[in-house]
Amino acid sequence: MYDHNINPVFLELGPIQIRYYGLFYALGFVIAYFLIAYLVKRKELALTKDDVADFLVYEIVGIVAGARLAYVIFYNPLFYVENIFEILAVWHGGLSFHGGLIGAIIAAYLFCKKKKMEFYDLADIVVIPVALALSLGRIGNFINAELYGRLTDVSWCIDYSKNKFVENLPDGCRHPSQIYESFKNVIIFGILWIIKDKKLPKGFMFWSFVALYGLFRTIVEFFRQPDEQIGFILNYFTIGQLLSFPLFLLGAYMLFRFKQEKQIIHQWLKR
Repeated sequence: MYDHNINPVFLELGPIQIRYYGLFYALGFVIAYFLIAYLVKRKELALTKDDVADFLVYEIVGIVAGARLAYVIFYNPLFYVENIFEILAVWHGGLSFHGGLIGAIIAAYLFCKKKKMEFYDLADIVVIPVALALSLGRIGNFINAELYGRLTDVSWCIDYSKNKFVENLPDGCRHPSQIYESFKNVIIFGILWIIKDKKLPKGFMFWSFVALYGLFRTIVEFFRQPDEQIGFILNYFTIGQLLSFPLFLLGAYMLFRFKQEKQIIHQWLKR
């Protein structure tokens, strides 16, 4: 058992607070910049380092807007209908990965259209650092003592009851679901990194990320406490699972299509 008593604030400068959560996300974007620049050069894409920086600006706007909108719609719509201006208060928390993914895809599409390049040429690269950045973000969630797991008696469970820095934390020992999620993102990163240099169809890396994330997130959600305002759906599933499993199905379907197209081309060449 581990007693969680971490102060989520890294540094206080008067009224300004610098939190570990924000630092991890900032680190994620820094890593993304250097990894994307490296992979762009390796894949010989017509993008400069300034283009990569511009792309990340597109992504930051798309991710935050999409993640916030999805959270408002799917996770707590009644609250935001009654508190309409809270929709803009992103600093109060409330972001959804699934909305962030849609926002990131739209932003990448607009950037590729501006640069007159194929979406998959960039998307197949970007998903690699994205997986790593998501892993860092989940560590930030753990430090914040949020998105905690369900009650358990495993020896590595987390007890939040003695935390002096965060209010309204649960009793009992909990699964470290944030760490599980971080680890699953590291696994996705590792898989994508290993296959990045193989001769794969355009879009294969992107849809592999979508399928892997959807599958692993669906599994990890069985260890995560559902959102209090939503609870279990059909007495068993979480909203995260209902949003993630379709991602797995869509990703698996697209990968299957790649396989089918490859077989068709191979048969045609044999004629």
